[in-house]
Amino acid sequence: MSTKVVMEALSPTMEEGRLVEWKKNEGDAVAVGDVLAEVETDKAVMELVARAAGTMLKHVVTAGSTVPVSEPVAIIGEPGEDVGGGAPAPAKDAKPDAKKPAKGIADAPPRDAQGTQPVPDENDPSSMPPAPAAQTGGSRIKASPLARKIAADRGLDLQGVSGSGPSGRIVQRDLAGLTANGDGGGMAAPARVPPFQPAASGEPFQDVPLSQIRKTIARRLSESLGPVPTFYLTIEVDVERLAEAREALNALGEGKVSFNDVTIKAVALALRQHPACNAWWQNDHIRYWNEVHISMAVAIEEGLITPVIRFADQKSLRQIAAESKDLAGRARERRLKPEEYTGGTFSISNLGMLDIEEFTAIINPPEAGIIAVGRIAEKVVVHDGQPAVRRRMRLTMSCDHRVIDGATGAQFLKTLKAMLENPLALVW
Repeated sequence: MSTKVVMEALSPTMEEGRLVEWKKNEGDAVAVGDVLAEVETDKAVMELVARAAGTMLKHVVTAGSTVPVSEPVAIIGEPGEDVGGGAPAPAKDAKPDAKKPAKGIADAPPRDAQGTQPVPDENDPSSMPPAPAAQTGGSRIKASPLARKIAADRGLDLQGVSGSGPSGRIVQRDLAGLTANGDGGGMAAPARVPPFQPAASGEPFQDVPLSQIRKTIARRLSESLGPVPTFYLTIEVDVERLAEAREALNALGEGKVSFNDVTIKAVALALRQHPACNAWWQNDHIRYWNEVHISMAVAIEEGLITPVIRFADQKSLRQIAAESKDLAGRARERRLKPEEYTGGTFSISNLGMLDIEEFTAIINPPEAGIIAVGRIAEKVVVHDGQPAVRRRMRLTMSCDHRVIDGATGAQFLKTLKAMLENPLALVW
């Protein structure tokens, strides 16, 4: 008896998913737990696995289709079993005749930042037709759709490339520095381009369907900036001693600690002293958290995602540095698990590396606050009664006034400033 494969809710907030690529073709044998397809959710690209064994009898939808949760996408059964005729359903968002955007000017790779800024990166793999799997001596090379697309654009041979993804799969980071001759030398590989470039056809406009993550961002931001009564508090911090301490720590050669890592640690410790800011608005009550889980904004090719450093107040700077690097890397590859980007109690967004001196960030409901971190700049200030050049950094806190009052937020920032200006407070 045949079994329908349905679009599963692969994340807590998922309402529909885009089927990026089929991993099992019609006629292939299927075992329980086999990966049938890769699906783009509202936060990541995840695997749809088989819940029944048999043969892949029919793809109900084509690659590129957007399918609501619980709707059928395929049928598994016994060979020769009648499942009804007809071609697979057309992709809801697919536009087979649409022209591909032209390659444009190269730019820098994405960095941790507020998602409102344009972030250069590779083109969205979900908008491309599925690439054929590479073959070597009859064995299939395991590679993500994005890695295969990058390889095709650069003319790379994936044979011999060591994969660092799950089960040895080749992912984006494994192709860093590789060129067409395979040794990372010679002609430079093409630089990354933004996910959208103006079409070269001369037409007056081009309509690009919304990705799942962009739909979620639009919905979440409309839930925040309008209904949430937000006010902002800005403070300037002298980070001269912090910068010297960080340089000394990194000189030990046991991994690098960034200013963002230090800020995460300091915010976590300050929240422990000011639990009124470590809270969620829950409509008919306020939830004050006894645990500190810091969401850090990471810009990806299509917007923003906030992986969570859990129990950040209890972790060392090196632990936070290693975890934030790992989470940010997998966030850009769209490989985070739902539990890795949900459940934050407070957020941090950093645009300092993009030379932004000061900005305001949008609160991520149900959280009640977010810190916007600006660049570190040398300024002439009065220090110990004398003019001096000191490194300074501006922090702006966005507060949900339903949870955090002005004095409450100000006291939190005062504690945070004291910790950043006295680095020993972070390890005391």
